[in-house]
Amino acid sequence: MHPRRTTHARGLVLTVAVGLSMTACTSADPGEPERTAGGKAYGAPPASWCVSGTPSASPTAVERHRGALHDDFNGDGYSDVAFPVPYGDLSRGKTRRKPGYVAVVYGSSRGLRIASKQLFDQDEPGVPDVGEPGDYYGSSVTTADLDQDGYADLIVGTRENGRDEAYGSGGVEDGHMRRYHWQGSLSVVWGGRHGLSGSVTLPTRADSDDGVGAHIVAGDFDGDGAPDVATQVRGGDLRVLSGPFARDGWPAGGLHDVKGPGKTETRDLAAGDVNGDGVTDLVSVGATTAGSASRGDVLFWKGTHGGLTSAAALGGIHGPQDAGRTVAVGDVNGDGYADVVTNAFFQFVSRDSGNGGSGIEEEEYARKYRLPHLKSGAVVYLPGGKGGPDVERMTMLNQDSPGVPGVAHKDSGADEEGGTEYFGVGVSVGDIDGDGYADVSVGIPAKDVGGADGAGTVVALRGTAHGLTGEGAQLLTQDTRGVPGAAQDADAFGAATKIVDVDGDGHGDLLAGGETAPDGTPHGARGAVWVFPATPCGVTPKGSSVMGPSTLGAPKQFNSALGADFNS
Repeated sequence: MHPRRTTHARGLVLTVAVGLSMTACTSADPGEPERTAGGKAYGAPPASWCVSGTPSASPTAVERHRGALHDDFNGDGYSDVAFPVPYGDLSRGKTRRKPGYVAVVYGSSRGLRIASKQLFDQDEPGVPDVGEPGDYYGSSVTTADLDQDGYADLIVGTRENGRDEAYGSGGVEDGHMRRYHWQGSLSVVWGGRHGLSGSVTLPTRADSDDGVGAHIVAGDFDGDGAPDVATQVRGGDLRVLSGPFARDGWPAGGLHDVKGPGKTETRDLAAGDVNGDGVTDLVSVGATTAGSASRGDVLFWKGTHGGLTSAAALGGIHGPQDAGRTVAVGDVNGDGYADVVTNAFFQFVSRDSGNGGSGIEEEEYARKYRLPHLKSGAVVYLPGGKGGPDVERMTMLNQDSPGVPGVAHKDSGADEEGGTEYFGVGVSVGDIDGDGYADVSVGIPAKDVGGADGAGTVVALRGTAHGLTGEGAQLLTQDTRGVPGAAQDADAFGAATKIVDVDGDGHGDLLAGGETAPDGTPHGARGAVWVFPATPCGVTPKGSSVMGPSTLGAPKQFNSALGADFNS
C-alpha cells in the first residue's frame, strides 16, 4: 500500500489551486431504492456535494495555476499516474519469479490516456540491475523533479534487491540453506518532454537486511528548495537522500540517517508541511514493539533547515486498536496547515486481557472519542498546526458515524480484531470538488455488497472548515449504476484509492483499486483500477472506466496485485 500520498512543501512545487465551476449539479435522491436493469441490481447514486445547486468555496481558494506538478512526467501540465505491481512479472507464460514492474499512464484533457502507457521492470533496456525472483521492483513509488529540469521523475523502491550466499562460513555445499541479504535499492526513471526514459540507481549505502525501498516518499525536508527522498531502512529508521540530484543519481546534499523510536515496523510514509513553517515534514505509521507488547504508532518527523529530526510518537492516539496501514497528508480544513489522515483497525481488549493490550476499556475509549461503536476500522483525522499534528483535536469516523453509509460489523473471530471490513484502508487526500478543502477517499475492501461477500466499497468524505465530516459521504460499489463490472465475492474493491486531477479541470478524480479483474476472475487473480471523474458536486460514476493488466499490455497473472497501490 500502498496511497503513500504526498503534499509537498511551499516553494518546492507550484501550488495547484482550483477555480470554481458554478455549473448547477443535480443528483438523484441518495435514499432512492435499488433499481434493476438487464438483470443487474443498482444501488442509489452517490450523494451530491452541491448546496443549492452550486459549490461553496474556501476563503483560500484561488484561480488554478497550471504550473509544474510533482507528478507530471512529460511537462504537459497534467498529472500522470504510476501503478506499482511489485508481485507481478512481465514475462509471458506461467512464472513465479515475481520480480515486479511499474505501469505508467499519462494524464490529458480527456483524462488518463491508455495509449500512452509505459511498462518498466529491471529487464527493461536502460533500467539498471536485472529482474530476479522476489526483488519486488515497485515495492513503493513516489514522484518529484529530482534534477530540477522541469519534468517530474519516477522514483522506484525495490525492497528485496540484494545478493545471496551460502548459509554459514563453509561455502556452498549440497543441502545447505542459502541466506539472502535483502539490502533493497532505489532507482529513478527520468522524466522529459517525451515522457519517462533512462534510469539510474540512486546511492543508498544499503547493507544486509536494510530493506531500502519498502516505503519511500519525496519532499523538501531541509527547506533548501530542492527535493529530497526518504526511505524506510531497518524497519523503523529513515535514510534521507538530500537533493538536488545529478543525472548520475548522486544527491548533492549527501545521505543522512535519522533514528526511529526503536523496534518499529514502518507500514507507510507521507509528507507535507504540517506545521506551516515552509519545510516538508514526514509522518509514518507502524507498529512499535516493547517487550512482548506491540502498539500502533503515528510518528511525526519534523522538517527543519537542518533536515528531519528524530521521530516523536503522537501520544493519545493509542487505544484498543491495531496500527494503521496507510497514512496521507493534505489540508482538509483549509487553514494552511497540512493535516494527517490515517486508519485504525480496532481491537477489543480490556485492562485484564493479558494479551499485550493498551489497558483501556473499549467503552471508555468510545466515550472519549464520541464513537458509538468501535467496529470494522476507522479513519483518524489529526489537524495540523504550528506545533505539528494536534492530537487534542483528533476525530475518528467509522461506519456508525453520522452521514457515513453502511453499518459497522464486529468481528467474531478468535483474534478479537474488529477490523474485518477494513474501513479506512487505502486512504488518500485531495480536493475532489474544487472548493479549496481537501477531501478524503477510503476503501472498505472486505465489505459485503448485496449477496457478494468481501466485494468491497469506496467512500469519499468531505473536507470542511471544521475538518473531516461524514455528512454527505459518497459511496461507490461495482453495483452502483454506471460503474463497470459487478460486485462478486472477494473482489476487494477499494483495496487502494488515490485522488489526483488527471484531466486538469481543478477537480481531483478518484482512482480505486480492486483485486478481481473486470471479467470476474475471483480471488485476487489479476487486479484492476477504476477511474471516477470528479465534479463540483463530488465524484460521479458517469463516464467512469476500468483498466486491468491486459489494458496496460501486461500479462494476466495470479496475484499480480494491479491496483493494490499508487504512486505518492
